[in-house]
Amino acid sequence: MNIKSVIVGAFETNCYIVWNKENQAIVIDPGDEAERILAEIKKYNLSVIRYMLTHGHVDHITAVRKLSAHMPASVIIHKADAEWAFTSENSFEPYYSAPEKPSLLQFYPGDGSSILEEEGMRCRILYTPGHTPGSVCLYFPDESLLFSGDTLFAGSVGRTDLPGGDSLMLKSSLQKLMELPDRVIVYPGHGLATSIASEKENNPFLSGSAEAF
Repeated sequence: MNIKSVIVGAFETNCYIVWNKENQAIVIDPGDEAERILAEIKKYNLSVIRYMLTHGHVDHITAVRKLSAHMPASVIIHKADAEWAFTSENSFEPYYSAPEKPSLLQFYPGDGSSILEEEGMRCRILYTPGHTPGSVCLYFPDESLLFSGDTLFAGSVGRTDLPGGDSLMLKSSLQKLMELPDRVIVYPGHGLATSIASEKENNPFLSGSAEAF
């Protein structure tokens, strides 16, 4: 499986393009700069089969309407975040206006369910609320990869002081992630990649030395 990271937008969000040997791609969190993301898709001669959103914050979804209009494929988000993600509640002026809703919007299945089996990229949906009510992480067990959105970062965790955030739920979600194998590489929504092993050892929010979320 191939991975290309494109850092986009005012908040330097990591958009990930992931594809298989047949050049079928999923695009994770296209937060902004649709033209740049599209250029990377074309550079590798890829066909998009899914747009997958780890959560609904505007800096992770702004480009999805334009991309999915240009390269049609379903856009998947958790239902709890879909309720507000494409409304004026999700604007962050002066950086972002409310994102436009894509036409092919779908919802993730239940926690632990698999998706993309038919494309040879087996992905489990891990429901990890806390940063937002509908945050999910995308786990590829065959490749030992986790796309964690804004739930887990290298050395930090997602904030919970925005509307819909819940620190107790986030703690529970982080515990779920810590049950994954140590070898799992974590690709977060912002910043550098890390691993489950490294976060167990070094992340102060997981070791108990930091309490504030």
